Amino acid sequence: MPGPFDLDDPASYRLWREQKLDSAPRRIEDILVALDDPRALATKELDSLLAHCAGANMAIYASNTAGDPDKEIPRRLGAQLGLLHLDSHWLTDDDAISPISVRGAEERSERREFIPYTDKPIKWHTDGYYNTPERTVRGMVLHCVQSAVSGGENQLLDPEIAYILLRDENPGHIRALSQADAMIIPPRNDDTGVARAAQSGPVFSLDNAGFLHMRYTARTISIEWREDAATATAVGALARLLATPTPWTLRGRLEPGMGLVCNNVLHDRAGFTESLDRRRLLYRARYHERITSGPGRDLA
Repeated sequence: MPGPFDLDDPASYRLWREQKLDSAPRRIEDILVALDDPRALATKELDSLLAHCAGANMAIYASNTAGDPDKEIPRRLGAQLGLLHLDSHWLTDDDAISPISVRGAEERSERREFIPYTDKPIKWHTDGYYNTPERTVRGMVLHCVQSAVSGGENQLLDPEIAYILLRDENPGHIRALSQADAMIIPPRNDDTGVARAAQSGPVFSLDNAGFLHMRYTARTISIEWREDAATATAVGALARLLATPTPWTLRGRLEPGMGLVCNNVLHDRAGFTESLDRRRLLYRARYHERITSGPGRDLA
């Protein structure tokens, strides 16, 4: 059916665009929710998180769990938001939740090859951009146990805002980035051969319910783009958009007990510095669903 993401339905797009920009948050405080215990949300807490995620595709929470290393926090929180099917892969723990840290007892040596498990900055991306379509990452919980001594700030941008800014500049950008082979992730090899096959797909797509999904990385290595002029122009426009803060680019740092719940929004991470007695640790849980009203708070 025609709708705001149909390039041939400009009327629906204009109406949706106006509503979206009028309500979009411009400060991270606009989406901040105070929680007592994320493992057992009060009704008002849950409603507030769901409302922010419905409007802005994300919410930030600050809870009374500072320093608590319980990995049940992101899992139980996610379940209350309708996030049930975790995206497990070779770098997650057995419970499919990844401890994001530079070193420590929970660290595995093979993780050190990948930037999230270092203190280096990470460019703009959405999570799981290398996944197959049936394992698309649509929802995420990122919970902070301990922040770094300095650094580690994030920038966040709702993919729907990125879509609007690109479409307003040139609808052809959207058309180019919606091609089935717009962005290609080359295969990853290990000592036994091909560990992960090449994965191609669009940057912008719609799920079965008509929600917009964005698959993107600003990396310039281990990434290939469709070789045509329209795609090259669109990729350049998106890179410029992300390099220049917009009025809707949110900035902040997760402190102990804080977290991000989102429909896999665009984000980056600044580099950081830690010390022997203050090592940065976050738990990341990635899911195949978007955030919705959950099954309830009585979880096993």
